Amino acid sequence: MSAKIVELDFGMGNIRSLQKAFEHCGADVTVTDDLATVRSADVLLLPGDGAFERAMLELKQRKLFDEVLKAHAKQKIIFGVCIGFQILFENSTEFGAPNAGFSILKGNITRLEKNAESPKIPHIGWTTTDFKDNSLLGKGIPEQSLFYYVHSYAHIARHPYATATTNYGQVFTSAIEHENLFAVQFHPEKSHRWGLHLIQNFLSFVRS
Repeated sequence: MSAKIVELDFGMGNIRSLQKAFEHCGADVTVTDDLATVRSADVLLLPGDGAFERAMLELKQRKLFDEVLKAHAKQKIIFGVCIGFQILFENSTEFGAPNAGFSILKGNITRLEKNAESPKIPHIGWTTTDFKDNSLLGKGIPEQSLFYYVHSYAHIARHPYATATTNYGQVFTSAIEHENLFAVQFHPEKSHRWGLHLIQNFLSFVRS
């Protein structure tokens, strides 16, 4: 029996494009905020363009916050993208005072700094992403491959679970893999060939 993949609808942008990318790769994805459907999922996708604070507020108002924590405790597979990556951390300094995330991952999300190598913030566009040799998500992706980014905040460090990093004037963690938890700062659904290849790698893990 195939795994049931549910993409959380918590009012953020980019939900449908992620669904379509997964469907292009042969997966069936249900987009919903229905609690019963979320509880029945084998795999949760946390999508999103938008603000960290609003994402957490929407998750709590829709009673999805606890469901994500319960899914993680049950070792269900979770895959976060962009804001869905950031909210897995302890907090973000977006809009001033730290806003609490899920704290599934240790560390903070902070604003990218302007410098000679990163003159424009937000960081928007195609940037080299370096995967470790042991990365499941990066399997078969050539060195120096480009992925598409849209963000002003990041985990500006090499996280202990990082399997990819990106240098945009400062090195930040761009992919995390730990047991059943996966997350990427970039948008695989907007990253053409190698983004779809990464989704296929993830689905291969799900199917195994």
